[in-house]
Amino acid sequence: MRTTRTAAALLAACALAVVAGCSSSGGKEADEKPAGGGAGGEAAKTPRMKIAMVTHSGQGDTFWDIVQSGAKVAARKDNVDFLYAAHPEGKEQAQLVQTYIDQKVDGIIVTLAKPEAVSDVVKKAVAAGIPVVTINSGAEFSKGLGALSHIGQDESVAGEAVGEELGKQGKKKALCVIHEQGNVSLEARCAGVKKTFDGTVENLNVEGTNMPATTSSIEAKLQSAEDIDAVVTLGAPFAAASVKAKEGAGSAAEISTFDLNAEVVKRLKAKEITFAVDQQPYLQGYLAVDELWLNKVNGNVIGGGKPILTGPALVTEKDVPALEKLTADGTR
Repeated sequence: MRTTRTAAALLAACALAVVAGCSSSGGKEADEKPAGGGAGGEAAKTPRMKIAMVTHSGQGDTFWDIVQSGAKVAARKDNVDFLYAAHPEGKEQAQLVQTYIDQKVDGIIVTLAKPEAVSDVVKKAVAAGIPVVTINSGAEFSKGLGALSHIGQDESVAGEAVGEELGKQGKKKALCVIHEQGNVSLEARCAGVKKTFDGTVENLNVEGTNMPATTSSIEAKLQSAEDIDAVVTLGAPFAAASVKAKEGAGSAAEISTFDLNAEVVKRLKAKEITFAVDQQPYLQGYLAVDELWLNKVNGNVIGGGKPILTGPALVTEKDVPALEKLTADGTR
């Protein structure tokens, strides 16, 4: 594991060096400009590749915008044609992977949030000679499906870190908000919180693709269970919904969240959120594209086939000055 962490750290440093060379404007404008390549932003001189990414993202989830930002920078550097598609339902996600198999792409990046739905098609891609890298979710299933490696955080460890932090804050009852029912990674996060938290943890499933409904569900729960003193959301967009729900319920519960974006940093600064768990989604996209390119042109397998850890790290208001511009640029 020490070797894996060291490899991940070195790769992270390389990726961050690339970011430093990007356009200072960041965001969508940066996506439209050459960046992250060699001198003058030139792409690699290797043959053009086509790499597809298929995720379980719901509509409007900013986390995946950051993943794509990293992937696009690596794609420009590596002379790669980057394709992206997403669907929150496992069956449809599998169909998207099949579409890219049919297109004979040079590599596929896929999430395993609902592994039972996509396992067969991932194996099919590998059998067809298309290398696969898994990211973000389902690390424990990656190797068995024949993927080169998995890039992301250990979700159980991340959850345990949150449980420990809540204990240090003296919390007694936590609400863990699951925004996508059946997502194995989200369930692992809540299980990790429960494992290390001295108090009690109750899970709440909400309709993550419907933010007004999500807010109403959290607000109703806080009204009916006044002893809840901590709310843990599992994605950055749902932290803001929880802040609104807390206000509506007149609750004193403190909000913490997994994942980071500009809105979360803003609310950390305002002390509306106590801390966030950063799994560095930019790195997940960047390293996945880079690994497929390196494997194609140089036979490399990052991390020796073991999981590449991009988190977790706990972020608080003290980290806001260093993060404000980066989150505004869409790289953190």
